[in-house]
Amino acid sequence: MILAIDIGNSSTKFGVFDRDKLVSKLSIPTNKDATAADLEKAIGKDLRDDITAAIVASVVPESEKPLCDFLTSRFGIIPVFVDTSFDFGLTIRYQTIETLGVDRLITASAAAAKYGVPCIICSFGTATTIDAVNSNHEYLGGTIAPGMKTMAHALHLKASRLPEVEIGRPASVIGDSTIASIQSGIFYGYIGLVEGIISRMTAELGETPHVIATGGFAKTISKDCKQIQITDEDLLLEGLQAIFNKAVRNRI
Repeated sequence: MILAIDIGNSSTKFGVFDRDKLVSKLSIPTNKDATAADLEKAIGKDLRDDITAAIVASVVPESEKPLCDFLTSRFGIIPVFVDTSFDFGLTIRYQTIETLGVDRLITASAAAAKYGVPCIICSFGTATTIDAVNSNHEYLGGTIAPGMKTMAHALHLKASRLPEVEIGRPASVIGDSTIASIQSGIFYGYIGLVEGIISRMTAELGETPHVIATGGFAKTISKDCKQIQITDEDLLLEGLQAIFNKAVRNRI
């Protein structure tokens, strides 16, 4: 069994693959101060014991060594960390590749392979990234914006009289309370942000792309964003598994 791990800013996701099939998933909050023992406690028995290898995408460097220690102690394995030197099956046109989050490349690679090109990949998490791959399998880059939860938290911090609200689709655009008004502003404002970026990105591409949503808030956004055609929450985990099959399996 292969373990694919996505260390994100808010959560760490684990996916267990039997060959190419995702057979189980687990998610825990990302804690930059967590030790290997903390990870063992948080995960408990929710991961099966027959893991033989692990591949990791991380945007949280502080969490990498504790994860390595946990995997070595629990399964006797040393994980492979994906970086931008791996073969993603794409020509990368990003100017500052050393600053490019590997999660963006993995999801772009997975979307292009699974759904075809050209494609636009919207990943909704702590930050929202919207990236483009053209019909020549070129990763062009994209946009980075605060995620909805980040936006809500920032509004609360900067306006002390405004409460921090739960993220969700409000019943009406016209909020009849302060909480409802904030929820509406964040949700429908975000729909406008996403739709506007996708429209402009499509125009720049000059071709009609598949538009795929992934990440923790993908389902929340997709229902009201007309341009999004596909919601695939497991895209990054599947991308990790594909990279493992392509670049790693033959070396272990």
